Amino acid sequence: MKSALKLAAFSVIFGLAAVPGAMGQQSPQPQQPAPVPDAPAPQGPVPLSDVANGPIRPGGGAGTESTSNTSDTNLPPQQAAPQAPPAQPTNEVQGPPPTQPKPDELEQTVANFHIQVNFVQVPVTVKDTHGKPVPGLTWRDFKVYENNNYEPLRLFTVDPFPLSIAFVVDQSLPRDQMAQVNESLGAVQGGLTPYDEIAVFSYGNGAHDQSGGFTGAQSARVPYILSMTKSAGTEQLNPVNSGPLPGCAIRQNGNCVDPNIQPGQSVGNPSFITIPKEVHTLNDAILAAAKELSTRPKERRRIIYVISDGKESQSKASYREVLRYLQTNNISVYGTLVGDAARWGMGRLSRFHLPFTMYDNMLVKYTIATGGTLDSENGVNNIEKSYAALAEEARNQYTLGYLSHEPIIDSRFRKIDIRVDRPGLEVSAKAGYYPSGKDQQ
Repeated sequence: MKSALKLAAFSVIFGLAAVPGAMGQQSPQPQQPAPVPDAPAPQGPVPLSDVANGPIRPGGGAGTESTSNTSDTNLPPQQAAPQAPPAQPTNEVQGPPPTQPKPDELEQTVANFHIQVNFVQVPVTVKDTHGKPVPGLTWRDFKVYENNNYEPLRLFTVDPFPLSIAFVVDQSLPRDQMAQVNESLGAVQGGLTPYDEIAVFSYGNGAHDQSGGFTGAQSARVPYILSMTKSAGTEQLNPVNSGPLPGCAIRQNGNCVDPNIQPGQSVGNPSFITIPKEVHTLNDAILAAAKELSTRPKERRRIIYVISDGKESQSKASYREVLRYLQTNNISVYGTLVGDAARWGMGRLSRFHLPFTMYDNMLVKYTIATGGTLDSENGVNNIEKSYAALAEEARNQYTLGYLSHEPIIDSRFRKIDIRVDRPGLEVSAKAGYYPSGKDQQ
């Protein structure tokens, strides 16, 4: 007993641990190590329906979603969502295909839309006795008749329209008149706006497209194109084919310089000289310009502007063929007459055609039939003013629209008569039109 007390005192003094089993105490039991958890069980692929619950969604970035929308694969095995059982194959036989509804049933379920395709649009110019445009008219002042049948107006507007103008320049003019036209071409752009477009054609012996298509009216290409249109013109000589002094005035080594009027050579016989006919292919030039204009949108004014003396000879296309094409594609012909056709008194006489001779002024017939305007001017300053005046007139017109009662599938000519319920006014509009398949689209 004494020895035990001494050992306890010794351990307290020197800080030694108590000896197990001393003082009657029992030794503690050794602790068991914690069990190592098993690895998580393998999981199947995540179904497509859970993609929207993941950290990345279509249309959104990662990290912006709350932690409550995490996938079930991050949970312990005992809390993972149960997998759906695999689909069991079925032995069902495929049934018959669905039947289509009958025509009468289909009409009851599908709405029908009716679109009018016989709409006719007519630009109209109204002038007073002094040739000035008359503004301020309303739709009540106009009456439209097609084939002598009254047609109620469905459209009336005075809004300006953008222009698609095809300029046609006559290069067979006399030298003095051609010089005036060449000098006035620089003023063509002055009457046009950036919303307009222009193409340039020329003709003498055949039509020529100088611009290669339409371009902006204020484009930098236009002055260059117009410069290519300038020409020296032709000499107006009066050859003599009979009498004591027939033949040409210029000879070389006893022969005529021009073999076309040499007696007995390429034309004629030794006793009579055949004078070559003049060539002015106005019809071919207008037709070439009309073909290019027919591709322009319907929302634009289609205008052919001719600068010529109106003579027509040796064209491949006839007047009736060209006029039908113009009236089918809603194209109007405007023009400035120069030369003999612009002189006082001569312009009226040139409209009469003598049999077996060329037409001295065919341009008047085109403008009247298509609703255009013709101006007769001499001098550079007057010709330049006519460009701006006619372009402004073509842009600012009364536009009338109506629904034709004629059959849609019909190629016959339809006559149009526009009347204004005011005295002393001159109305200019197209004489009629031919229906086209393009208008029924």
